[in-house]
Amino acid sequence: MTDPKIEMHYTPPTSDTIQTKPFPIRGERANFVNKPHVIAMVGLPARGKTYISKKLCRYLNWIGISTKVFNLGEYRRHATTAYQCHEFFRPDNIKAMAIRTQCAMDALNDVCQWLESGDGEVAVFDATNSTVDRRQLIWDIVVEKMGFKLFFVESVCNDPEIVEQNIMEVWNSLLLNAPETHSDSYSTVLPTIGSSIPVKVSSPDYANMNKEEVLADFTLRIEHYQEKYQPLDENQESDLSFMKIYNTGEKVLVHKHEGHIQSRIVYYLMNIHIVPRTIYLTRHGESGMNIDSKIGGDSELSDRGWEYAKALASFITGQDIQGLRVWTSWLKRTIQTASDVNAPQERWKALNEIDAGICEEMTYEEIADKYPTDFAARDQNKFSYRYPRGESYEDLVARLEPVIMELERQGNVLVVSHQAVLRCLLAYFLDKNADELPYLQVPLHTIIKLTPVAYGCKVEHIRLPIDAVDTHRPKPKIPGYLEERFRRKGTLSRT
Repeated sequence: MTDPKIEMHYTPPTSDTIQTKPFPIRGERANFVNKPHVIAMVGLPARGKTYISKKLCRYLNWIGISTKVFNLGEYRRHATTAYQCHEFFRPDNIKAMAIRTQCAMDALNDVCQWLESGDGEVAVFDATNSTVDRRQLIWDIVVEKMGFKLFFVESVCNDPEIVEQNIMEVWNSLLLNAPETHSDSYSTVLPTIGSSIPVKVSSPDYANMNKEEVLADFTLRIEHYQEKYQPLDENQESDLSFMKIYNTGEKVLVHKHEGHIQSRIVYYLMNIHIVPRTIYLTRHGESGMNIDSKIGGDSELSDRGWEYAKALASFITGQDIQGLRVWTSWLKRTIQTASDVNAPQERWKALNEIDAGICEEMTYEEIADKYPTDFAARDQNKFSYRYPRGESYEDLVARLEPVIMELERQGNVLVVSHQAVLRCLLAYFLDKNADELPYLQVPLHTIIKLTPVAYGCKVEHIRLPIDAVDTHRPKPKIPGYLEERFRRKGTLSRT
C-alpha cells in the first residue's frame, strides 16, 4: 500500500502573519481563568488582610485577570451607622451579630453575582472569616452552590509591633490620601506622617477619635474576635485549599492549592513584604535616536543625555539612600545613564524597551507612510497591538512580571529603563488599567519616586533641570492621525 499523495500549499508570509511569539497579533488579553475563583481572607483585625487583598487585586488585574475586592467592613458601615465603640463586636451582642451576619450574606451574594455575570474572574472576600462555621458557610455557597473555586488566605501575626502599626494605619493614612505631588526641582520634601498637615482618616469608624482612643478601642475589638477565633487547621479543615502567612511573610504554609491561578497567588504573596522602602524610576537620558525622532535601536546618549546622567548621580548621592541597588536594561543608553551612580548595578534584559519589530529605528512619520493600516490599528488598541515581528504592551507586561516580583522582594531600588517599560511598571504600582497604561506620562530627565504605603503608593515627580525633547504622544482622537509636531525632527521618541 502506497502512501497517499500529499499536496502542500504555501502562502508567502506577510507582516500580519510573521510573529515571534505564540500570541495573537491583536485582540483581547489572554484568559487564564477557566473557572471563577473566590479568595477568602482569614484572620483577626489589624493583621494586614485588607493590605493583602488590595495588593493581590492590583497584581491580578495588572496581569489581565479581572479581580475585585469585596470588603465586609464597607457593607457593615453601609448597613448601620450605629457603631459607637468596640461593644458592637462582642460575641454576645445579639442585635449587632445579626447585622454582621446579614452583611456577610449580602457581600457573598454580590461576590457570586459579579462572578456569575462574567464581568469578573477572581473575587477577593476581605473579612475576618475567623470561625470554622463561617468558612463552612462560604464553602457551601461558593463551591457547593455556585461551583466556583475557593482559596483561603490567612494572615497570622503575633508580633505586637506589627499589630500596632496596622492599627495606626486605620487612623493615619496621610501618604495614601494626600494629592499627587509633581515637583519641578529636586529639592522638594514630601510631608510625612506626624506633620501638621491635616490627616484624612481611612476608616469612618474612627473619624472623631485621636490615636490613643483608636488604639484602645481597636485593641478591645480584637479581643472580642479572639474569643471565637479558630485558625485554619489542615487536620480539622483538610478539604480546604488555603495558605497561611505568618508575620507578614516570615513563614508561609500552603495546603492543597489547586491550579494555575492559586499557584500564581501563592507565589506572589510569598514575595510581598511591608518593610519601608523607596523605588526610583527614570528613563535613560536623551539619546541620539530621541533627537532623530526614531524609535528603538541601541543609540548612545546625546550631550544633554550625558548631562542628565551626571545630574542623576548627583541627586542619588544627595539622597543618601541606604542599601540602594541600581537596575538597568541591556541597552547602552540606560547603562550610560547609570554609569556614575555609586551603587551596585544589575542588568536586566527584561527591562529592554518594547520591541518595535519591523518598525525599529523608524520615525512615526515613516511608519504612518509605509504601514498606514498598522499605524491606525495601534491607535485603536495600543495595549494589545503587536508590532509585526515585535511586541505589544501586553507582551511587555508578561515579560516584566519577574521584575515586579523582585521589586516586591527588594528594598530601595533605582530602575533606569525606557518609556514603555516604565509605563508598565507604573501601571502596576498605581493600579492603572490597560486603556490608561500605554498613555502614562514618563518624560525624559525626570525621576519618579514611589513610596509604597498602606493601601497604595505615594508618587513624586522630580524633574532635573536639563532640557530634553518631548516624547509624549497623547491618545489621538482620530486613529491613524499623526499630529503635525510628530512630523518634525527632534520631537519624537517611542510612545
